[in-house]
Amino acid sequence: MDSNDDGIGDLKGIQAKIPYLKELGIDFIWLNPIYQSPNVDNGYDISDYQAINPEFGTLEDLKELIQLAHNNQIKLIMDLVINHTSDQHPWFLESKKSKENPYRDYYLWADASPEKMPNNWQSFFGGSTWTYDSSTKQAYFHVFAKEQPDLNWKNPAMRKDIYQMIRWWLDFGIDGFRLDAISHIQKQPWDFKITDNPWAPFMNVAGIETYMAELKEIFRSYNIMTVGEASGVSSKSAALWTDPEDGYIDMIFELEHQVRTGEPGYEIGSLPDFKKVLSRWQKDLQPNGWNALYIDNHDNPRSNSIFGNETNESATALATAYLLLRGTPFIYQGQELGMTNFPFESIDELRTTESLQTYHDWLNKGLSQNEALRLTTHWTRDHSRTPMHWTELGGFSTNQPWMKLNTNTDRINVAIQQANPTSPFNYYKKLITLRKSLPVFTSGSYQIALAKHPSVWAYTRKDETNEVFVLTNLSEKEQTVTLPNYWTNPNDSFEVLLTNYPNTTWQKKLILRPYEAIVVKKH
Repeated sequence: MDSNDDGIGDLKGIQAKIPYLKELGIDFIWLNPIYQSPNVDNGYDISDYQAINPEFGTLEDLKELIQLAHNNQIKLIMDLVINHTSDQHPWFLESKKSKENPYRDYYLWADASPEKMPNNWQSFFGGSTWTYDSSTKQAYFHVFAKEQPDLNWKNPAMRKDIYQMIRWWLDFGIDGFRLDAISHIQKQPWDFKITDNPWAPFMNVAGIETYMAELKEIFRSYNIMTVGEASGVSSKSAALWTDPEDGYIDMIFELEHQVRTGEPGYEIGSLPDFKKVLSRWQKDLQPNGWNALYIDNHDNPRSNSIFGNETNESATALATAYLLLRGTPFIYQGQELGMTNFPFESIDELRTTESLQTYHDWLNKGLSQNEALRLTTHWTRDHSRTPMHWTELGGFSTNQPWMKLNTNTDRINVAIQQANPTSPFNYYKKLITLRKSLPVFTSGSYQIALAKHPSVWAYTRKDETNEVFVLTNLSEKEQTVTLPNYWTNPNDSFEVLLTNYPNTTWQKKLILRPYEAIVVKKH
């Protein structure tokens, strides 16, 4: 929400929407980076860790937001971006000055020439992981954009400064961190040979345990929550990362379930893989690991478009499927309304560095502008970054927003959904209330049913007291299913706790309507 009419959402805008968040029923807010930044990568290139980007407000605004949230029993966590900084950070500006500069080893430098980089590793954003600096005849390393040089975690002085910054924020009063790209902080030796995985040289590399243990020591000295974005950490090793006693952090984001199927430019989410991956993570993290559950985030297209058919039913079925799993659910802004992908018509409508680079790569390969745009925008992360829909006219700002509003604000917005008892928003409220009302959704075990069905995701959550069945049709076609015997035992009684369709029945053989979701408790 934009509070000062500059077209950009800000901290006072979030303050104004605390009543909405409290009505929805959430327990904490995760803010993407709001630090001082040149904004090459939407704030993930930080030039001052202890300052707020003026377009978002001030440190005083943040303090007010934290207090207001706490008064409403809501906590607040921030992004902790410590794999890299901005190339405008004072540390890097000093580091570039000479090989002898005290800050030189805060970053990763190696001998190079314009024609020959230290190795052939590729960055996540395309191109080499190295950028040459002619003044010192070396290159610096970056796994993201060249404006985001990686920090050298082998340097104790750098780590000491990072740890001091972390404590500063925790003393400021925030309630924890989401650790961005944390599994990349350790790198292989520069002569490491890549075989099949291009990211292997900097993805959960041995030795990272030392740094994670040091971070854990800080985190455990405060009453906070930590969640790690840790690509390359397997479902089995994630249990070790998040073990309540021996783990480093409280929970982990896995990046595996956003599996695509189809030709480039026409991909959709793969429902069989979606179910298979999340079920494996459920199984491997029992009993001591803990997961961070999500279907939307700031790095992917909208789930209601890639896994659903952009209807209220698909939005609510997907919500039911993931929000009742074992773990802590995250709801990305607008997901609770069933917001959809944006119909991009021009490259000027995009903001993401990676997508702009991809577009020009397609042009360089000889594609037309229209074809390059289609291939670039089909799966761009910018789909999820368009402004929140508060009213039929948008309601995000009285000025031109930093990104265009989607064209469907007239039917997908907070005002209209708050007034409609059957809207996705009101369904999410019921779903959150249900999750909080039964301990089985927190502590119960997970067991998949109908595992081989390509369109239906069904599972049991069970503890000593309760047994609940979750049944979702994640397709836009009717599905006939025969339920397991123990789900329909005539000697038991069954209570429908929640459904996204009227007139739901519960019997051995069911015809599930498109994107129908049913939650049933066994008595």
